[in-house]
Amino acid sequence: MLLPQTKEREYRFRLALRIGLPIFALILAFISHTLITNYQNLHSSFFIEAILVILVSIYFIFYLIYNGFSVKITDDVTKTFTREYLYKYIEDQIHEKKEYTLILISIENLNDINNLYGIKNGDKVLREVAAWIGDYLKNEGIENFPLGHIKGGDFILGFEGSKTKYTTLLELMSLKASEFKVDDIEVKISGAIIDTSYSQELDYLIENLFEQVEKNRNSKQNSSNDLNPNELESAVIHAIHNRKLIIMSQNIYEDKRVVFRECFTKLESKDGKIIYPKRYLKVINKLGLGIEFDLVVLERLLEVCKDYEEPFAINILPTSLRNEKFLSRTKELLRESKAKVIFVLAEMEYYSHTNRYNTIIKNLKEYGVMFVIDRVASIHTSFLYLRELDIDMVRFDTYYSHQDKLEKNRSIIEGFNLIAHQKGIKSWIKNIENEQTLKLANDLKIDYLQGKYLSELQEINEGEK
Repeated sequence: MLLPQTKEREYRFRLALRIGLPIFALILAFISHTLITNYQNLHSSFFIEAILVILVSIYFIFYLIYNGFSVKITDDVTKTFTREYLYKYIEDQIHEKKEYTLILISIENLNDINNLYGIKNGDKVLREVAAWIGDYLKNEGIENFPLGHIKGGDFILGFEGSKTKYTTLLELMSLKASEFKVDDIEVKISGAIIDTSYSQELDYLIENLFEQVEKNRNSKQNSSNDLNPNELESAVIHAIHNRKLIIMSQNIYEDKRVVFRECFTKLESKDGKIIYPKRYLKVINKLGLGIEFDLVVLERLLEVCKDYEEPFAINILPTSLRNEKFLSRTKELLRESKAKVIFVLAEMEYYSHTNRYNTIIKNLKEYGVMFVIDRVASIHTSFLYLRELDIDMVRFDTYYSHQDKLEKNRSIIEGFNLIAHQKGIKSWIKNIENEQTLKLANDLKIDYLQGKYLSELQEINEGEK
């Protein structure tokens, strides 16, 4: 990258001296000339005034140097150029060069990362992406290019020459970035390219880059499911009303023995397209269909799992659990079924009426329902619920499902495990994918284990379709 942070102070120092030294030299020249031409006629006060002027000019130079350090050239978080400096630099390059190319690299899911993992991790992602861009281009033999953080998860790069020289480079970067992760955080990166054949005005070039990214993003969303937002809403409503559910299950083990199963739900549209939770949950929340959806899933599972010996666990919206309509219908269904149910609960916002919450839990426990608090050791709400609710299990956040994260944070897991066990609560971890993670989870005395390494997903409702 051009002008990395290590050279920023040197740059500011030179800038201040460039302004202050000519003034200081002019003052010295004036005093020297006066001394040479009028030495015999000078009053003693002149020498005092000259010394004062020199001292003031020296002070002025140091003031410029100090003030120069307040001029922001690099962004505090990413250590790349600030938007203001980057734009000024690129504008100069555009006017100087015949052909100039800009590339936009955008982190599409930065807002989700900030919400799920916290702003500090969001900042870390920004730094890692900036470093990755620099390292990747350096490995391709490209150095001394401007890279700036202009807003959110957006970076701009500038290169001399037309975009035909760099189009393949951007395509390869996009392919390389398809599996980009920072620790356990998946980072979605997209890009766009433009050159001065489109316009010589920087504002127009930047605006077009963002239009390209937005257009590509929309086309990906539509092509991934071939449903526009209105069609998606209709498909979700149709699937819920007509019980078009595809339910998968995965075994959960304790000492190599299956103790229960977790169930996952996908929706099916009229024409057979699969709608995954990442898409349909947004629609359900937007349209207020959470209670209806949870009841439809519960009804279907009670039907198909009635002959199973092991309980089944499903994710239930906490807002549904606290709804009278949901509670009334759930009790009716449980009275008519022999199946054993486990409700998995997770929410970001803390529900402070814990006495009412515990009353609901107690009432449903009379029907054989068990309760799990999800994402423990990650979100504050889960810790509060572990402390205050009469639950049966806690499940650790998937952040800890990788061997390195589990090993690095074993003291945290041991602490929460100890709290849970002292309260008579079982612990559970999912997404175990190798022998090493399994061994570590056993060493940490986590009660229930789940993952592809132990059991594959299986469809359990084929006869109901």
